Amino acid sequence: MRHEPVDRVPVMCQLALGHYFLHSGRKPSDIWFDTPTFVDTLAEFQQGYGFDGFLLNLPGRPANWRDYLQSVEPYDDGERLVWQFGMETIVPADDNPHTFLADHQDLPRAEYANVDPDDPKIFRLPGYVWNTWHAPTLWDIADEADLTRPAVYPDWLTSGLRLARASCPDVSVHMEVFSPFTHLLELFGYQSALMALIEAEDTCHRLLDQFTRQVGAQVECFAPCQPDAILISSAFAGGGFISRQMYVDFVVPYERRVVDAIHNHALPAYVHTCGKIGDRLDLMADTGVDGIDTLDPPPLGTVDLAKAKEEFGGRFFFKGNLDAVNEMLRADDAAFEDAVKRRLAIGAPGSGYILSSACSVAPGVQPERLRRMVELSRERA
Repeated sequence: MRHEPVDRVPVMCQLALGHYFLHSGRKPSDIWFDTPTFVDTLAEFQQGYGFDGFLLNLPGRPANWRDYLQSVEPYDDGERLVWQFGMETIVPADDNPHTFLADHQDLPRAEYANVDPDDPKIFRLPGYVWNTWHAPTLWDIADEADLTRPAVYPDWLTSGLRLARASCPDVSVHMEVFSPFTHLLELFGYQSALMALIEAEDTCHRLLDQFTRQVGAQVECFAPCQPDAILISSAFAGGGFISRQMYVDFVVPYERRVVDAIHNHALPAYVHTCGKIGDRLDLMADTGVDGIDTLDPPPLGTVDLAKAKEEFGGRFFFKGNLDAVNEMLRADDAAFEDAVKRRLAIGAPGSGYILSSACSVAPGVQPERLRRMVELSRERA
């Protein structure tokens, strides 16, 4: 990540949660909600595949999370968790859980036409990302809590990172936070949020400022726990969603502030943006970020690794570029190995490259294929 000499190209794939669900032998709901189980699962897969690190893409959970449950029932091939606060979480056997109101109704989100960016209640809406992806109703965080203050976040937020750091001292452990832009999309819902960029620009900027301060507070919580890097998940800021000018207006200034907060702790910062980003690597450089994750190649994205490394290899470290669908999931063994070898040949010279799937490894990718990636990196060394 710092372009230092290496004896071989490191390998570190982000695995879809469904991959852990299918191949770990553990209950998916325990992996998703129970912090020690989640960390143990990540560490076991890292060791089993021979990866050089792993990413904690969920924060810690309250140790007593089961106390909030009303019941757990079978549901299709997965589980249905019913919570005492009137929500239910459907946990498939091979995909991310989804939380609903009772009777499978969608969770309410904010409406950009009448939202008040200064009203803290909007950040408690059940449909907002912190209530679905991270922690239903924020559990024991007070309703009136100012989420821009690090002190309001309980110890459980960092429990996974602290456990991973203690149990895996020789492994590169990375922590994830969400981009302010991702928070905006989750607050309104994706279609409405994209309309808001056009119809409620001032509201969006006011909210993005709030989200930036909230993410900065989370960085202040995570950084003292000594992650090796912090990833900014900005998945939906590629060309399939917003233009270059919208990226300049709604992403760059806010992610730059998050990167500054990470750099204040002398930690590398890198960003995960899916899909078509070949037209905005220069703009991503303006955020100050040290590295870029995914780098989806055609047809999923627009990044040619050789060209990107020639133009920006001295500016960024790169992680990814293997087509997670066509070169990892669907390809035969020969095509898969050829794709890996080509990335190693391009990425290895001059350091600054981590061999990885472009986006998350699909649930159905066979474990042997991931172990083979590590073998190929070692063989090339």
